[in-house]
Amino acid sequence: MYRILGPFLLIISFTISAQTKVLTADDYMRAENALYYKTTPLVDREMVIPNYFSGDLFWYRNLIAQGSEFILVNPLKGQRTQAFDQEKLARSLSSATGKSYSASMLPFQYFTYTKDATEINFYANGKLWKCDLKNYQCIPKPDNETVRSTPIDKEDGESVVSPDGKMAAFIRKDNLWVRNISTHKDVQLTSDGEKDFGYATDNAGWQHSDRAILRWSPDSKKIATFKQDQRKVNDMYLVTSNVGAPKLKSWKYELPGDSNIMMIHRVIIEVTNPKVIYLDVPADPHRATLSDDISVSGTFDDVEWSEDASQLAFVSTSRDHKIEKVRIADAKTGKVREIFSETVPTQFESGWGTINWKYLSNTNEIIWFSERDNWGHLYLYDALTGKLKNQITKGDWLVSQVLKIDERNRILYFETNGRQKENPYFSNICSINFDGKNLKDLTPEAGNHKVDFSPSEKYFIDNYSKPDVAATIVLRNLEGKIIVPLEKTNISRLLATGWKPVIPFSVKAADGKTDIYGLLSLPKNMEPNKKYPIIDYIYPGPQGGSVGDWSFSPSHGDDEALAALGFIVVRLEGTSNPLRSKSFHDMSYGNMAENTLPDQIAGIRQLSEKFPIDTNHVGIWGHSGGGFATAAAMFRYPDFFKVGISESGNHDNRNYEADWGERYNGLVENSDYDAQANQNYAKNLKGKLLLAHGLLDDNVPPSNTMLVVEALEKANKDFDLIVFPNSRHGYGQYAPYMMRRRWDYFVKNLLGDQPPYEYQLNPTEDPRNELK
Repeated sequence: MYRILGPFLLIISFTISAQTKVLTADDYMRAENALYYKTTPLVDREMVIPNYFSGDLFWYRNLIAQGSEFILVNPLKGQRTQAFDQEKLARSLSSATGKSYSASMLPFQYFTYTKDATEINFYANGKLWKCDLKNYQCIPKPDNETVRSTPIDKEDGESVVSPDGKMAAFIRKDNLWVRNISTHKDVQLTSDGEKDFGYATDNAGWQHSDRAILRWSPDSKKIATFKQDQRKVNDMYLVTSNVGAPKLKSWKYELPGDSNIMMIHRVIIEVTNPKVIYLDVPADPHRATLSDDISVSGTFDDVEWSEDASQLAFVSTSRDHKIEKVRIADAKTGKVREIFSETVPTQFESGWGTINWKYLSNTNEIIWFSERDNWGHLYLYDALTGKLKNQITKGDWLVSQVLKIDERNRILYFETNGRQKENPYFSNICSINFDGKNLKDLTPEAGNHKVDFSPSEKYFIDNYSKPDVAATIVLRNLEGKIIVPLEKTNISRLLATGWKPVIPFSVKAADGKTDIYGLLSLPKNMEPNKKYPIIDYIYPGPQGGSVGDWSFSPSHGDDEALAALGFIVVRLEGTSNPLRSKSFHDMSYGNMAENTLPDQIAGIRQLSEKFPIDTNHVGIWGHSGGGFATAAAMFRYPDFFKVGISESGNHDNRNYEADWGERYNGLVENSDYDAQANQNYAKNLKGKLLLAHGLLDDNVPPSNTMLVVEALEKANKDFDLIVFPNSRHGYGQYAPYMMRRRWDYFVKNLLGDQPPYEYQLNPTEDPRNELK
């Protein structure tokens, strides 16, 4: 029999032995102090978020111990100064409002300069204000004047604004419309859209919304989009939990092996005199080179207009991601030329974080990303003949993101991984000529580099750090020269609390040869000659990994909190995670159920030789793909993993969206999906397992976990279950509840202690942001 342990029902049965330690609310409070909302406020000068105005001039708000300061940066002069006199403004605003404000705790986070930068405008105390920077007189602005309290994007989330800012395209009753932003007049562009065969549809199954998926032409006169046919695709159903009749949620959701999947008919729409031009190619599967959605970047992916809007370059991806066809369409006739194609034995991807192929219409060239030499590199193609001109980058490292293309000087700027011996996941920013010559490392400092280019793209902000070394932030030019140092992160207040950084490490994979990397969190004040239970946080990918971001952070999920409760916590990037070689990434292609688990076990055993780890008390937990991996660990390696918490797992990839499994496993007819399904191994459970799922999860449908529940019941296995009746994939408002229950479960079943009763986690905001 199992116990349902959820927000609506709680059954507790336990006995406390003489050896059991009873943890108190104070113990949990100390653990909570290690969470991000407690540690981040103790970190000063951590980031620079630029607000650009008047070209490359920008200001940013700097969080410091006392509150915040506003900094102005002039790249041309290499100057970093105060944006305004905060002391004078605080006095003036206090006088005008009758409230008391200090220089470092001003009641706003965002402001705008006037064109001549002699005044600033901001929202505070329920009013709009302007402040003269000569005499610092602050007065309310008339009600009919507006200034935004925060910057916003040009798009409202559903409509897409044209490049000239005059029109917004949106979906209405399965057809595409545009609205004149000035006159608010709506014009219908298409008329033959119908239910499940509409224009610009945003539905990948696992992700869906009402926004329009399209790409405006540079001259704002045409739209590239598609008509998505999902009429024969199966429906997914979820129901709400409420008083009275439940509400049915249904949408189209394809599964691996389905005979019918979502197909897109590519079109170009002329806007001024509405006309739909169908491209002269068969419908494509709803697939993309970067991810398992054609709009994962936020727009219509794998589509690029020529500068004069006369041509449209695009890439067609096969259902199994093995074949990529590069094509160019005539925007007036819809006639399509196939330029070249690439076929791979496993799965193709165009980069990490951004799509790396680019169409250079002025020179009739295409920059193409490929892993054909076992590393992700760039190649230059002739867009007229389809012939390869030259390989641009090469070496035992990879290009992760193309950041900037200087067509005039024929220079590429890009992010790389694998060029630092210390850790292949650390990134650098490099430049190289189109012909593959003159490779330059623009960010030579060790660590993980994150950059942000200025509007002119003549400068970039470089934020670099390591997991255990706080960030340094500088402004560089395109030669990599530091124009002005901006910030050096100060963690002195954090260190004063006894905080310790994570420990980066490397071990050998299960094959005994391959180097793999991870992070270790240790309890404070460890006792000599004592061994500690270990918790393995896992996310096996294969599109991501357990560590994910190798930059500095004061908290990594709740790793440090669990360490404060007496556990050692590990995150390990196993084989088949990305950002390494193609052969590394493909190590478990066709068998996602491997889940990097042999690497996790091998890594923990090696770590136990250096750290006081009790390998007889190993726990594991993960969410989504990590939930899949956790249950697999408990069922396939029951003598090693003793306690597991599996959240929202895709336990049987036949019950998860088609593009995921068919990309990394291959088509159903070519891969044994049944042999990978967790429910088929549930009978092997020996340890303690907690399953959790949101019943309105429209990413990983809850049937995945219910299949495991059913199998455990059939096998007469004890287990625990938490369900969130009206929650989606991430549990929303119940996420703190799930975290607390996770702590309880490990404390009781892995540590052998008794947790405090119903401790309440209280996420709070950084006090430096309280005055708004």
